[in-house]
Amino acid sequence: MERHNLIHEFPEFQDKIHLLKVEDTHFRKIFDEYHELEHRIHNINTGEEIVIDEYAHELKAKLLNLKDKIYSYLNR
Repeated sequence: MERHNLIHEFPEFQDKIHLLKVEDTHFRKIFDEYHELEHRIHNINTGEEIVIDEYAHELKAKLLNLKDKIYSYLNR
């Protein structure tokens, strides 16, 4: 199963992601939330964690929402 970490998703923003993680506490909070959720979804997709389908879909929707927020943040 392919992982969807932010460097993979936004390779053109690798330096900016690192800088924002260090300098911006709000961005770091969103980044950490994305990372934790991505890890959990990966565990669900690989069968390491079992949840009902509706909950898995909720988590994936939340991940996409966070990804959109991060993308908007990176384009400032």
